[in-house]
Amino acid sequence: MESLFAGGLATAHLGEALDLLAVLLLSLGLKGLSRVSSARAANALAALAMGLAVVGLLVQLHPPASVWLWIAVGSSLGGLAGVITAQRVPMTAMPETVALFNGCGGMASLLVAVGVALYGAADASLVDLISIAISVVVGAITFSGSLVAMAKLQGWLDTPAWTQSSLRHGVNIALALVTLAAAVLLPGHPGGLPLLVLVVASSLLGIGVTLSIGGADMPVVISLLNSYSGVAAAAAGFVVGSQLLIVAGAMVGAAGLILTQVMCTAMNRSLVSVLFGGALGASVGGGGREAGYTRITSCSPEECALALEQAERVVFVPGYGLAVAQAQHALRELSKLLEAHGVKVAYAIHPVAGRMPGHMNVLLAEADVPYEQLLEMDTINPEFPQTDVVIVLGANDVVNPDAKTDPSSPLFGMPVLEVDQARQVFVVKRSLGAGYAGIANALFELPQTAMVFGDAKAVINGLLTELRGLGVGKAKATA
Repeated sequence: MESLFAGGLATAHLGEALDLLAVLLLSLGLKGLSRVSSARAANALAALAMGLAVVGLLVQLHPPASVWLWIAVGSSLGGLAGVITAQRVPMTAMPETVALFNGCGGMASLLVAVGVALYGAADASLVDLISIAISVVVGAITFSGSLVAMAKLQGWLDTPAWTQSSLRHGVNIALALVTLAAAVLLPGHPGGLPLLVLVVASSLLGIGVTLSIGGADMPVVISLLNSYSGVAAAAAGFVVGSQLLIVAGAMVGAAGLILTQVMCTAMNRSLVSVLFGGALGASVGGGGREAGYTRITSCSPEECALALEQAERVVFVPGYGLAVAQAQHALRELSKLLEAHGVKVAYAIHPVAGRMPGHMNVLLAEADVPYEQLLEMDTINPEFPQTDVVIVLGANDVVNPDAKTDPSSPLFGMPVLEVDQARQVFVVKRSLGAGYAGIANALFELPQTAMVFGDAKAVINGLLTELRGLGVGKAKATA
């Protein structure tokens, strides 16, 4: 008996040690994610931490042999799905993938809490029952809200007209009250009707809140859902007694909330207005319609190439159009050609460019753009007056000077990239369609701006052809 007790105690200590090591590695991994240069290694470190946490939990629980089969099958299927997704998802679909992963995290926390409520509530304390309720509510909202966000980003779901009226507030308030009532009743009946009501009402609330949010606010929504998934994971950590889930969930929840606030500031939007004030852009497609421009100047890739040949400093401004065209590799080739010609090249990154936080950073990192060339808005804005040529690739609202000068503009007060201060600006777009805000862009009519109409990849390839024809980069390459 003593040997069995000693063996069980040793196993418990081993599990706790692995859990503690996992917490430490995860903290180091999350810290590494704060820098682009260390992000890849940090991601691998965090993955290792999660693997150790799983092993530590299994060592402590020591499930029967029959359960190991389910664990092995579930882990194998999940790992296979992750590998296939990572290999096949294009960069343009990365925001949808992130939203889906947030939803999966919320669903995992939800299922853990429901499982404990159904089969382990007899031994649960009041703190455990409260944690179950929190995990169910936040997990269900995260899961259903993430699915709606993914569907809207993918273009499968439009914003219904009724969600832009006051009716949605009544529906969401009613769902919130039902959710609150079920959560209060859950500790007394952990496996009964309140649990079912709580799951259904929370899921519908996640749909109701997210359904009315427009495409322009999607970076904020993805950040917020990421925070929710962290809160749900932390609550699930209390339910199952996992230190890693508690620490990781708290860190992810806090980081997601901070990032959400950064996104709101970058868009000059409050979180309340994003969640309850209606859509800044009613549909994810944003600006299919064209505004009434009267002073547009257009040019060919040949003219743009001549300006690049004479430039000493060039700044590229990537936007979602660059991702759609899958032109990041061609852009990197163009920048290397200019650098070989002695041109100083940089990339101006707006916090909400693309459809998720860091979308442009990830896009350009895929093309091996040097990290030091990726300059944030506050760093690059003072340098635009000394910039010879700016090339805007698919960006729209984030370069609209009306945000600084026109109090009547819905963008007024939003921090933007001040590309209008550069000596010459070329805007690469397929058309004059408006951005997410649905308004004209004053940048397009400035005297130093010229439109280069066409697919971003085709235009960049045209620039490469022209520059090579002009002998750009050859002198240094042969020296």
